[in-house]
Amino acid sequence: MKKIVLASRNWGKIKEIQAMLADLGVSILSLNDYPGIPETVEDGKSFLENALKKARAVAESTGEIVLADDSGLEVDALGGAPGIYSARYAGNDADDVQNIRKLLYDLKGIHAENRGAAFRCVLVLYPVDGHYEAFEGRLEGLIAEKPVGQGGFGYDPVFFLPGEGMTVAELSPEVKNRISHRAQAIAKLKERFRKG
Repeated sequence: MKKIVLASRNWGKIKEIQAMLADLGVSILSLNDYPGIPETVEDGKSFLENALKKARAVAESTGEIVLADDSGLEVDALGGAPGIYSARYAGNDADDVQNIRKLLYDLKGIHAENRGAAFRCVLVLYPVDGHYEAFEGRLEGLIAEKPVGQGGFGYDPVFFLPGEGMTVAELSPEVKNRISHRAQAIAKLKERFRKG
């Protein structure tokens, strides 16, 4: 395997995954290298369904091995929301700032001990023959009362890690790429590559 197409146009996600897979010696392309491929409508009922739908569509369009992920934030006090709707929590065209603002508004008045949350990631490796494999990662933490930190993307500035004493946005890229939900899923993927 010399090349994998990452089914994403999100630069933050692309850079993270490229860094985590750098030691495999595989060329990691993205949808930014295939501008003609349309966006996949993510209308699945789970992270796996969405990742699989993206992977299949991109594999059929490119004829290449595809790696797709779907990931999001699940907040206990919100019954698991925003979940699969994390990227569009504040609306279809919402950006990270708007999504965070809505999340903090929805958690107003909820005390720190009841602000448990988890980042979840499901990765799908989809070869052209369609016999896909899925890998999952999960990172638990708390939702902070206000954004802190400049790193990362998405909900990182409000996702507080008690064990680290800081938000994900305050972590160095090296630490984030070692402990994040995406890093955990990629570690399982790499283990599968090592086993052949």
